[in-house]
Amino acid sequence: MKKQTLEEAFAQLETVIAKLEAEDISLEESFRVYSEGMELLQFCNASIDTVEKKVLKLNENGELDEF
Repeated sequence: MKKQTLEEAFAQLETVIAKLEAEDISLEESFRVYSEGMELLQFCNASIDTVEKKVLKLNENGELDEF
């Protein structure tokens, strides 16, 4: 199974939101979809944190330092 990208996770979150907004969703299904959405949010947060830690900044000597 290939690793999910952040963009794919955001697209899935949009699908989750659309399902939760549907008028005909059952209570049981809404809990399942909500749980799926929370897992996606955790993945997105972890991915963003990883990227932020890898961001490089230019120091006063013109060298790159990790952020």
